[in-house]
Amino acid sequence: MTLSDARGRSYPRRGMTVLLLIAVGALAGTLGAMLGIGGGIVLVPALVLGFDIPLEQAIPASLMCVVASSCSAAAGYVHNHLSDIRLGLSLELATVLGAIAGGMVAAMVAPAMVAVVFGLFTLYVALQMLLLRSPRQEPGALDDYAPANYPLGISGSFVAGGLSSLLGVGGGPLKVPLMTYGMHVPFKVASATSNLMIGVTGAASVAAYALRGHLKLALVSPLVVGVLGGAYVGSRLMPKVPTVVLKRLFAVVLLVVAAQMLWKGGRDCGRAF
Repeated sequence: MTLSDARGRSYPRRGMTVLLLIAVGALAGTLGAMLGIGGGIVLVPALVLGFDIPLEQAIPASLMCVVASSCSAAAGYVHNHLSDIRLGLSLELATVLGAIAGGMVAAMVAPAMVAVVFGLFTLYVALQMLLLRSPRQEPGALDDYAPANYPLGISGSFVAGGLSSLLGVGGGPLKVPLMTYGMHVPFKVASATSNLMIGVTGAASVAAYALRGHLKLALVSPLVVGVLGGAYVGSRLMPKVPTVVLKRLFAVVLLVVAAQMLWKGGRDCGRAF
């Protein structure tokens, strides 16, 4: 069996490529569970730049992994009382509506333009993590804070759902800072709550790609194996790692990813014109 891209190239189903896909999935699952972003912001550039997978196939593969990451990590966060279930349910309806709208728009957007948007968005998230200070210390329980600015959270969640469909990132990279800085939710609670939501968002987003035939299960299966294991590890590590360390280390990774995606998207846009 082989992994094949849209250009007809084949990758060995067994061997080094599959092991690398599992390793990439494990890294994405670990980081995604720790930061509440599902791992898509790592998987998409890794597949496009490292494995030369077309963007229209990398995005739905990433979305399927976002669903797997959510399923693996969310149960532990709910058990440890880190996820705010009421807040998650309040924001998820708007997120799913945005995901459906984004999936419809994705068919009309050129992959190169999506890559540029992905790079700019990743750059924004990285700078936000590096420059903005968390507004409060992390609580030990959910009764230490009260979410604010629900209109901002609902409208921002709709945008996050749209970005989930367009970029394959599950909406987490926008929802976590939205809850942290816009709704005054502590970072670790925002991360855990985002993990609870992104599975539903990812499932709503991936449907449009599957209907167009862009979801390749031969590519998804080794990634999901790695993501499930990585998300389990990440959900156990997150409560123990200082928030500042999480945000600073991942911001450096995001800066590198942003530079790579902007370069690739800009190059492809230049070729098109």
